Amino acid sequence: MKYLQQEIIKDLKCKSKIDPKEEILRRKKFIKEYLIMTSLKTLVLGISGGQDSTLCGKLCQESIKELREKSGDKEYKFIAVRLPYGEQFDEKDCQDAIKFIKPDEVLTVNIKNAVDASCKSLADAGVKISDFAKGNEKARERMKVQYSIATMNKGIVVGTDHAAEAITGFFTKFGDGGADIVPLFGLNKRQGKSLLKELSCPSHLYLKTPTADLEDGKPALPDEVALGVTYDEIDDYLEGKNIEEKSLKIIEDRFLKTAHKRHMPFSVADFEV
Repeated sequence: MKYLQQEIIKDLKCKSKIDPKEEILRRKKFIKEYLIMTSLKTLVLGISGGQDSTLCGKLCQESIKELREKSGDKEYKFIAVRLPYGEQFDEKDCQDAIKFIKPDEVLTVNIKNAVDASCKSLADAGVKISDFAKGNEKARERMKVQYSIATMNKGIVVGTDHAAEAITGFFTKFGDGGADIVPLFGLNKRQGKSLLKELSCPSHLYLKTPTADLEDGKPALPDEVALGVTYDEIDDYLEGKNIEEKSLKIIEDRFLKTAHKRHMPFSVADFEV
């Protein structure tokens, strides 16, 4: 294993093998302990219909249910938030994910008007943003909405970041990359699938092609096309396995170029010895 690969695996706290049952218990324990520590009662998470939010949502709902049963405190709740931009192409998957998760409450906030208004305001100021930049507007608007909901419910916002996403920086800074807790931290994509299998999730929700679906001009663009590398290769890398040199270079280049996304805002202290 090469030195940088070892350092990345160490930095992202990845494991080459996991026990799905143990990981489910470990991550639910973390969620419950965080809520108890902060004295907050509500978890808020956006549900997209993809693997990551489906897994995270199920862990959240089970954690909240267990907290309610143990404490007798009925104020504990999980709010699942649907955040479509207009009509979502895979709305059926979103509804199937909701049925699987069984959240205490479901809110739907269509972000289209807010995003379009933001883009128009920028254009009026002489800043015409690209389709890619508009995709980031969508991601940040979704997180803004979740924080507003959390604020009004004495809650925290849950993020879906995991190792296969973190290593490539495949998230919007201060968008889906901004959250209070990230229960999936350290898991790669195939490990997330194994947890969903253990939780008896409908297979079509974790076997579907992953997509961020942010760009209007490239609807439902597969993550693997955007990245130029497959999740299997990323997962193999994170598990310490050897992969083709071309894919290794793509992964490591992305990791180095997106380092700023995995760092809190820089200060003068970061540049002082």
